[in-house]
Amino acid sequence: MDSLPVFYRTADKTVLLVGSTAAALAKLHLLARTTARIRWVTHGASVTALPHERVERHERAFLPADADGVDLAYVASGDGDSDARIAALLRRAGVPVNVVDRPTLSDFTTPAIVDRTPLLVAISSSGAAPVLARKLRARIETWLPPDIGRLIARAGTFRARLKALLPDAGARRRFWEGLFADDTARDLAHRDEKSFTAHVEKLAHDVAAGGAGGLVQLVGAGPGDPELLTLKAQRALGEADVIIHDRLVNPEILDYARREAHRIHAGKRAGDHGIGQDGIARLMIAHARAGRRVVRLKGGDPMLFGRAGEEIAALREAGIAVEVIPGITAACGAAATAQIPLTHRDHASAVTFVTGHVQAGGDLDWRALAGPDRTLVVYMGVARAGGIAAKLIADGVDPALPVAVIERATHGSERRVHGRLDELVDIIADHAIESPALLVIGAVAALARERPEALSHIAREAGLAPAMAAGGSNP
Repeated sequence: MDSLPVFYRTADKTVLLVGSTAAALAKLHLLARTTARIRWVTHGASVTALPHERVERHERAFLPADADGVDLAYVASGDGDSDARIAALLRRAGVPVNVVDRPTLSDFTTPAIVDRTPLLVAISSSGAAPVLARKLRARIETWLPPDIGRLIARAGTFRARLKALLPDAGARRRFWEGLFADDTARDLAHRDEKSFTAHVEKLAHDVAAGGAGGLVQLVGAGPGDPELLTLKAQRALGEADVIIHDRLVNPEILDYARREAHRIHAGKRAGDHGIGQDGIARLMIAHARAGRRVVRLKGGDPMLFGRAGEEIAALREAGIAVEVIPGITAACGAAATAQIPLTHRDHASAVTFVTGHVQAGGDLDWRALAGPDRTLVVYMGVARAGGIAAKLIADGVDPALPVAVIERATHGSERRVHGRLDELVDIIADHAIESPALLVIGAVAALARERPEALSHIAREAGLAPAMAAGGSNP
């Protein structure tokens, strides 16, 4: 960060404002909402009534003595040279200065503000994109109830009593999360004092009675792109005390977690099982029994090749409450970015997901899995691609069947390569494809958005219409 966001207490402070432009007047009205004394040096401003009695107006040009006793300053005279000169003088006097709309001359910038006093939300682009900051402010304005500030002020009077009712900090946090839930906040702000007190006391007792058991949430992190995380998954991360995550989880997704949350990397990559499945189960149970909210964060969807069944069974056996929050599985994410329809009314009436780590893999009916009207998606199959291709061909699957390999689907570093089934090992080696990657095997792989020109003959051999091979639309 080039700037540190802070909230500056304005009580007993003096703020200097220089200028009579529209920008200066906007700052005047903003400053008047604070508790600061305002020294306004203006010349020719059309405002006749001052917005607040704490505004001290001087109808003249700026003087060096105006910097005396000032804690903060805004300059918006409208003259670039004059603004720069005044800013330099103020800086020499030790006064932090903001030259409105000129971030290179400013020691600080004023963010776009959502005011729900005592709640304040500030959004800043460090002066680089103020229009975007204002758009974000508008979105937050519509999301935050207008009367949430009133609820916060009322709830603040209950803090001391809450510490006696709920000595555990985690329990208090769960209380506040429940109090400010969207479905209760609007109602509570307008209740009378007796009804409000009864509600918060009941909520505190409910948290105290049910908080000891903890909770484990198996959360799908999706295929990689943080924007594909579900709203419920975001909320779970924001409320978690402990997060146990795998290697495949994009680190950017962990940014949704609280800074105070304890993060545990479970490892689990090819050839390295990290703390192991039993160790993960023991961690989840131990933290939940301590009354903590635990998120077990898994790439894709936890119920698909995520060993969720084993973890749910262990948690049930231990008497721990468990919830599953689904995520977009990697196959769907990869299909979306590559624009490969996994099913197609002309070419694939079924799709099968299998893992390359299949035990006793020779028992699978590979021909049935990758038949002429089917799509086969193989998870964790890069290391075994040669064996999978050989088995499919040996079982009678056409060697010319189109394939696509998608590495790190939906990530910014995603790569896609294409070819024929009998070329699968070579294209993986030639492009140095590494896990995590998916194999898509079937006629629909020739419909990918990006593919070499050589794929046109593959599409023809697969029986696809010429328009489809050229990237035409699905009728």
